[in-house]
Amino acid sequence: GANLEGANLEGANLEGANLSDANLTNAFLTGANLEGADLEGANLEGADLEGADLTNIEYDNETIWPENFEPPVS
Repeated sequence: GANLEGANLEGANLEGANLSDANLTNAFLTGANLEGADLEGANLEGADLEGADLTNIEYDNETIWPENFEPPVS
């Protein structure tokens, strides 16, 4: 449930992080390592995920993705 709206997390190592229900609206996650992170219920609307490692992430129907973004098949 963390509020990380607009946070600059470029290149951050968030491997295995519990980001469930987090507000990541407009967060800058370019090149971030999100491998294995829990994004269930997270709001990533407007987030920049270019080059982010989304390997083995957890997400659900409540996860909000940036417009025109296709999440990896889990």
